[in-house]
Amino acid sequence: MIPDNNIKEMRQILYEFLDQKMEEDERIVVIDADLSKSNGTYNLRKKYPNRAFDVGVAEQNMAGIGAGMAAYGFIPFISTFVPFATRRICDQVAVSIAYANRNVKIIGSDPGIAAELNGGTHMSFEDIGVFRSIPNMVIFEPVDVIQLKKALPQIVEYEGPLYIRFFRKWTPTVFDEDYEFNLFKGDLIKEGKDITIIASGIMVYEALLACKKLKEKGIDGELINIHTIKPIDRDCIIKSARKTNRVVTCENHNTIGGLRSAVTEVLSESYPVIVKGIGVQDRFGQVGKLPYLKKAYGLEADNIVNACMDIINN
Repeated sequence: MIPDNNIKEMRQILYEFLDQKMEEDERIVVIDADLSKSNGTYNLRKKYPNRAFDVGVAEQNMAGIGAGMAAYGFIPFISTFVPFATRRICDQVAVSIAYANRNVKIIGSDPGIAAELNGGTHMSFEDIGVFRSIPNMVIFEPVDVIQLKKALPQIVEYEGPLYIRFFRKWTPTVFDEDYEFNLFKGDLIKEGKDITIIASGIMVYEALLACKKLKEKGIDGELINIHTIKPIDRDCIIKSARKTNRVVTCENHNTIGGLRSAVTEVLSESYPVIVKGIGVQDRFGQVGKLPYLKKAYGLEADNIVNACMDIINN
């Protein structure tokens, strides 16, 4: 896909929202770990020097400061790349934020293959698995700028720890301006009767393309976007699985511990069906641009189509 210059990047939406909310609500603070220019929050320091901070390459300190400020009634947004927002600060998140149930919003940008040229060290395929295992955590992954714009007000209103798995650049548009967002409800994007495709993040657009290709083969796919992976919308998943009896999950994450794991946990307890997972197959990251990485890790629409046809034909 060629970026549409009329569509803003996700980090622009984040900046505009935080700028407005910081003007309205003095409780909102932003804490960066040396990546404010990358994540789009740099200019907040000029306008709100007493509520927008950069702690440098000290992510554990960032998490501790955020937890401390939340204890005094502030609403901190702490921001860095995904591996540093999850792996590196896992203990601080678990103890200082989640165990204490502090109202801290954790922004992790460049999830999965979105790390692109930063390569394997920055390419986190396990962040959802890490945070799913920590009590009190909410995990949210926006699909496009429209969903992010509609989600951010609800995220501020939510009281408790919340992780935003944040693709910071341009993404294809999936939703329109009439879209009604609910933080804790999945989105039925396309109804179908033959197979259920459950996708998250950048994989929702690939799943939409896959549904079009399946239609050409006479297959009516149902597409669900799960933007909040914890707590997951059990009713939405079970209802669709009961209709189609076949499920494929699609995620920009390891198939161990992420969306596939969450979906299969729900279905194994309530309505066991065959589930195939499109995602990273227990591998580390590598250097590359997004189109190359999608192909290298099997995250393209054709991979989804093949998985669907494999279930249907067997």
